Amino acid sequence: EKLELTGKPVISGKASGIALASREPLSFWGGYDWKSGEITDRRHPLSGENAKGKILVVPSTRGSSTTTAVLLEAIREGTAPIAIITTATDFFFALASVVAGELYEKSFPLIALTTSDFGLLLTGDHIEITQNGNLIITKME
Repeated sequence: EKLELTGKPVISGKASGIALASREPLSFWGGYDWKSGEITDRRHPLSGENAKGKILVVPSTRGSSTTTAVLLEAIREGTAPIAIITTATDFFFALASVVAGELYEKSFPLIALTTSDFGLLLTGDHIEITQNGNLIITKME
C-alpha cells in the first residue's frame, strides 16, 4: 500500500529509507549514542533501536541545544539518521542540518508534517522524501 503525504520542508533534500518512528520526543543529550547511532534513553519507546541510516520520525527534540552538538557528532561519525520527520519546525534539528552542511557538506532533510499525517507513519515503513518535501510511503506488510 502506497501513501503520499505533503510535508513542509524545513531543510530541503531527498532521502529514501526505512522509518524508525515514535510519538515521543527524543532527547539526544544522554539519549543518543553518536558513536553507534543507538537510542540509549531507556525510558524512550525506541530504546535500543539504531537510527543510523534510518529516517527518524519523532515529533520533536526533548531538552536543550546539546541536541545539535550530539547530532553533529553523529553526522561526522556517519551514525546519524539520513532524514528526520517531525510535527513542527524543530530549531535544534534544523541547526544541526545547516551546520553539518557547512562543516561536512552533509546536511539532511528535515520535514514537518501535520499531527494527523505524522500519526500515519510507523517503524518499518519505507519512506521516500522528495526535494519539495513530499513523502511517498510504502506501508510495511
